[in-house]
Formats: sequence, C-alpha cells, structure tokens
Amino acid sequence: MLIPEKLKKGDTIGVVAPSNPIIGDNIEEIEKAKKIIEKIGYKVKFSKNLFSNTNGYSATAKEKAEDINTMFGDAQIKMIWCAKGGENSNSIFEYLDYEKIQKNPKIICGYSDITSITNIITEKTGLITFSGTNFKTIATDETDYSLKEALKRFTSNNLELGVKEDEFTTIQEGNAEGQLVGGNLSLTRSLVAGKYKVNFKNKILFLEELGLETGPALASNFIYYMKQNKIFEQIKGIWIGNYTHESGITLEQILLDVIGETFKGPIIKSENFGHIEKKTVIPIGIKAKIDTKEEIKIKLLENCIL
Repeated sequence: MLIPEKLKKGDTIGVVAPSNPIIGDNIEEIEKAKKIIEKIGYKVKFSKNLFSNTNGYSATAKEKAEDINTMFGDAQIKMIWCAKGGENSNSIFEYLDYEKIQKNPKIICGYSDITSITNIITEKTGLITFSGTNFKTIATDETDYSLKEALKRFTSNNLELGVKEDEFTTIQEGNAEGQLVGGNLSLTRSLVAGKYKVNFKNKILFLEELGLETGPALASNFIYYMKQNKIFEQIKGIWIGNYTHESGITLEQILLDVIGETFKGPIIKSENFGHIEKKTVIPIGIKAKIDTKEEIKIKLLENCIL
C-alpha cells in the first residue's frame, strides 16, 4: 500500500482531463475553479493536453495518458485533480506508466468516469487514490461542501467520511471490514472481468449512479452482470450513494432484487457521494469498517494521507 503525502499551502495541483473534453462553458468553469483554488493558497498547473479535443469527442488516449504520466513524474506537482468525467477514461489504461506512478506516489482525485482510472491505478500500483469532486465541479457547485471535504481529506489525517449532519441508513444489518473499492456503478461493472479487472475479494464496495443516464433496467443489468461474475460472493459489505430516477425506484431496491436472497453482509446508504452537490472524499484501497449498530455506520480504519 502506497500512501500519498498531504497537500500543503503553496503546493502545486496539476489538472488533467482524462475523460470528456474541456470545451464550451467548461473552459470558463475550469478557469473559475483555478481562481478559487489559487485564492485559498495553492498553485494550479494545467496539463499540456487539458484543452485538447483531437478526436472531436476527446483528446486521444495517448494524449490523456501522457498528461497523467507527466504529472506523476513532475516533482513540483503534489496532487493531480481530474477536471471532469465523461465516457471513455478506460481508453488510457494501456498507456499509463504504472511504474512511474508507483515510484512517484501522490494524490489523484475525481469521480464519475474517473473512478475507472483511480481503481485501476490502485489495483496496479497499490497507491491509495480518491473518489471525490472533480476540479470543474468546484466552480459549478452551489455550496462548498465538496471542496471542504477535499481539503479536509488532503490536508490532514481526518478520517471522517462526510460531516456529522450527513445521514446514514441501514438497508441490511451486519458488520464487516475491508478495503474500499468502487465508485460509479457502470464503471465498476466494467472492472469485474477482462485484462483490466479489479480484485474485489474481501472488499467493501461503494456504488452510486447517475439516474439521468442509467435507468432502473440498465442499473439492474449492471448489478446482474456483477452477480453473474460472483462479485457479491467476494465482497464483505456495500455502501450505496446517490441514485435519483424519475420513476422513484431506488438503487437499493434494484440491488436487493438482484442479491437480496444471497448476500448476507451489511448494506448502508448515504446521500453524500455521487452525482450530487454533496460529495465526500472516499479513499480507494484503505480499510474501512461498516457496523450498522453504530451511529456512525462506516469508519476509515487507516490513514490515507501521510
């Protein structure tokens, strides 16, 4: 396990776009986010291909991977912040320099499509990575909840997942310990088999999904695929984040329909991660404990920042 160093005032944060392109209004939003981060005392460096759109739907896979590899190799960069999500961050898997990443451990953060990259980096290198707000979202959020959660996680050894006011509910009782793995459901589903698969054995799986793009039937498809590949026979517990669909059908309803009779571990839910305003920062690869009898139902058991 490789734990990155904490972020300190005056440090330089590198911004990369390994998923959809930064075009149109996104350019102004990225510049606004840069000003917010600089105002609170950090330097910001944009990657070479941040604003590239070579393919017409994104930069090329090699351009995107080059930016991440360069940021890991740049001694001045103390944190890598992914600009936004999208659909094809998995395109860079074969071009990432995992050896360079392993030799230069540092914070890398993002959510949505970015959870493909963070989970693969943790799997391939042992580096603790982070599911948290994207860089662009700093400028588009209506509150500073997600930014404060990022600063809390990256500048201190605070082990809280969210704030005291956040509500956690029990879907299925029990307790379990395991390293955290997961993120966006559609992306996590794609990491269960093939060349770039993740080890789910004895892990705590956290899941969220954007209901606007993934209706209940498709969410069911993803969860059944994971069941058919025996993921729920391997994991110890489940933590569900936000899923909002116009039908009113919830992610826990879909999940229990698929695994309710077979999965015996604890299942909890909270509304503080996912495609919503409130995004806490979840360290991938760090051991956590779920205990549904406790008021705070999930706790980190290890430091995720040095």
